Amino acid sequence: MDSMLELNLQIFSIIGTIAFATSGAVVAMEEEYDILGVFVLGFVTAFGGGVVRNVLIGIPVPTLWNQGFYLKTALIAAFIVFIFPVNWIRRWKSWEIIFDAIGLSAFSIQGALYATQMNVPLSAVIVAAMMTGIGGGIIRDVLAGRKPLVLRDEIYAVWGMLAGLVIGLGWFQGSWPLLGLFALIVILRLMSVYFKWRLPRRTLRLHEEPTPKRN
Repeated sequence: MDSMLELNLQIFSIIGTIAFATSGAVVAMEEEYDILGVFVLGFVTAFGGGVVRNVLIGIPVPTLWNQGFYLKTALIAAFIVFIFPVNWIRRWKSWEIIFDAIGLSAFSIQGALYATQMNVPLSAVIVAAMMTGIGGGIIRDVLAGRKPLVLRDEIYAVWGMLAGLVIGLGWFQGSWPLLGLFALIVILRLMSVYFKWRLPRRTLRLHEEPTPKRN
């Protein structure tokens, strides 16, 4: 593997692992899970998307267990969150979207880089980027008994697909352009929250007619 590509993968893997492990740990504490639940949710949030990506592009799933450094990083991040003062944790809502945006951007780029390394078609690069960016969050929300944020909130998965598209087309190569793309995806995600950008949606629910008042 090219040394520069390997360095980029490591950088974005570390950023995404810390961001998503933190996200999963805090969600577990919001649901009042015990310390094991905190570790489990932090772990699956950090690595769930990568496992799905590996299945899609043909990387053996057991290679996850060879990533000892990232496994330790996720566990340490989750443990630090667990021992933080409660007052700090309660401020999480102010930072939650930032950590989610950082994790989405870092892992989407990482997933796209892995896919391009495998010489898969552009469509596979886009899907790999998206699933690496959102897969862990979906698993986290399902285990926490919540509706997946990425499928119902402001534009989320689209930004992961965008990262995969531009990397698959070769528009961003090298550390500095990729860091610029990372910042761009984070900013777009935060803007979609601030301005409440949403994809078109429809509902099958019928509007309930008001019950007539009785005299």
